[in-house]
Amino acid sequence: MSDISDRKLPRLFWVVAIIALAWNAMGVAAYLMQVTISNEAIAALPAEQQALYAAQPAWVTAAFAIAVFAGMAGSVALVLRKRVATTMFVVSLLAAVGQMFYAFAMSNMLDVMGADSAVMPVAIIVIAGALVWFALRARDEGWTN
Repeated sequence: MSDISDRKLPRLFWVVAIIALAWNAMGVAAYLMQVTISNEAIAALPAEQQALYAAQPAWVTAAFAIAVFAGMAGSVALVLRKRVATTMFVVSLLAAVGQMFYAFAMSNMLDVMGADSAVMPVAIIVIAGALVWFALRARDEGWTN
């Protein structure tokens, strides 16, 4: 039985792993910016956007944190070729879906921010799903252990 480290990986694996790492690092940065925004910065927003910040329940912020930090952990695990990447990406996807459910179904985000504001949340879900799929493929191909 050969060791997994002896296998030559396709270049695609490394491209996806590095892009996933960068993508999820941007997610962590976005989360940190949201939770550290100053009262002055919030006060400078239009009244409708201030109301969105004020009305957001703590569970949505928690879902955001889980989504980005699990995604980052999944990306690091993928770079390290660990099977736990799949689990971390699934957790990230589920948390992101919960967060976006609130944004689309339980808040008036689209009314306040406009229909164009739906592009990034949809992209986040699509990319999170693609990372789950890729991690599963990596596992099935024997690229992770």
